Amino acid sequence: MNITASTTLQPFSKSPTTTDSSAPFLELKNVTKIYPASEGPNVVIKDINLTVKEGEFICIIGHSGCGKSTLLNTVSGFATPDSGEVRMRGKVITKPGPDRMVVFQSYSLMPWLTAYENVYLALDSVHPNKSSSEKDHIVQEHLAMVGLAEAADKKPPQLSGGMRQRVAIARAFCLRPQVLVLDEPFGALDAITKEEMQEELSTIFVDHNCTILMVTHDIDECIFLADRLVMMTNAPAAGIGEILEIPFPRPRDRAQIMEDPQYYDLRNRALEFLYNRFAHNDISA
Repeated sequence: MNITASTTLQPFSKSPTTTDSSAPFLELKNVTKIYPASEGPNVVIKDINLTVKEGEFICIIGHSGCGKSTLLNTVSGFATPDSGEVRMRGKVITKPGPDRMVVFQSYSLMPWLTAYENVYLALDSVHPNKSSSEKDHIVQEHLAMVGLAEAADKKPPQLSGGMRQRVAIARAFCLRPQVLVLDEPFGALDAITKEEMQEELSTIFVDHNCTILMVTHDIDECIFLADRLVMMTNAPAAGIGEILEIPFPRPRDRAQIMEDPQYYDLRNRALEFLYNRFAHNDISA
């Protein structure tokens, strides 16, 4: 699944000229999200403040139910904050858009379409004016990028769970969005495939200067991929408890990183945060 030096993938798109180029690339300001519940309002996240630089890789980690996916949904436009706001280049995000592509935990594929057709449909919806040959080239290129060139004509029921998630990733990448929003994209993959996809994502990130926000439960995945690790406190009213800077230069070599004493210091700090300072005592939550 390696991306060769001859790849012709284009860099991720830059911000539109209609936005404020002097503003932070992506900014969450005092973001609070409340959902109704039978016992009263459920404050999922409260007063989230985070500034993301263009070309930065952010991983978000925390216990189940702490609002990680809700936070991503405010960035993608699927959820509107009850107070506060999310801005990209100074423009308030109010709805989903192709500049912020999402890869969900579920694959969200059309089961009656082939892998090729699932990717082509998304590309055609966003770029209907591209020629058929150009769209065909882009689709095939991205399926090859995730190791599915030989499975392009297979439908989702004929693919393994990991292969379906690769189709979803190819579909998101092919649109060259400004921000990739990834909600545990590798959670369904076996250990070997998961590491391969982490390597591919790291390569894409370096080669194409994309901005990525990713939720995961895997601390080692965070340390290998992220520039910063955002650690969430527990619900209700979850917030950002601590942010770890990941100092390793890119491109990253997994074996070399794991020999660095800083790796274990970062890992232990994340474990201490999650299992001592913010232990999830209520297993029913």
